Amino acid sequence: MVNFSYDFHIHTCLSPCGDNDMTPANIIGMAALKGLEAVAITDHNSSLNCRAAMKLGEENGILVIPGMELTTEEEAHVLCLFYTLEEALAFSEHVYSCLQPVKNNPTVFGHQYICDEDENITGEIENLLINATSIGFSDVDKALKPYNGVMIPAHVDKSTTSVISNLGFIPPDSTFTTFECKKLTNLHSVRRDHPYLQKCNVITDSDAHYLWDINEAVNTINVSEKSIKGVLDYFRQGL
Repeated sequence: MVNFSYDFHIHTCLSPCGDNDMTPANIIGMAALKGLEAVAITDHNSSLNCRAAMKLGEENGILVIPGMELTTEEEAHVLCLFYTLEEALAFSEHVYSCLQPVKNNPTVFGHQYICDEDENITGEIENLLINATSIGFSDVDKALKPYNGVMIPAHVDKSTTSVISNLGFIPPDSTFTTFECKKLTNLHSVRRDHPYLQKCNVITDSDAHYLWDINEAVNTINVSEKSIKGVLDYFRQGL
């Protein structure tokens, strides 16, 4: 077994609410400075900045998992992580087709920049990425299956944009085996109030939108191997 530090919920400048300094290069640089060994790139409803981050991670010895933070039709946030960049990008294209077709106003919501590994802006997404999609929470796992993705309900203890805050309960047909808790001090209460979570693994992340938000190397995960496969296989297992 391998134990290593992680932060699996990080937004880049592709998320309109993400700071423009959150380029893939700056994120990997900050992760290296903080001693993180693994990160995931999880922009709102898109994976288009994962390519640059993964290339930079490989160059700097940091494991980068491609992903996104999906917004369901109930506006609950779900981390979606993938074994390969190709699967992440294919799902990203599917999600964009399910996104409410509302144009982004950068002066109100912020820019949605796609960057390369040298911090060049190579594009900007037209539709607002923080909108809800037409994918319901109970349909996320089914939607991910063709892309071999793993669903992790995000920050279940938050008072907004979580499955608990927005639905009021964990759907009885749920199949996820890992969830994210924003503050581990809330873990006991959420598991007490929602018994389904008692059989799931838990992670805690920064949900960083600014460079200084990225976690220090204090949270660790113990998996079979330090690889995307090792991490995602662990997430699929549950307790």
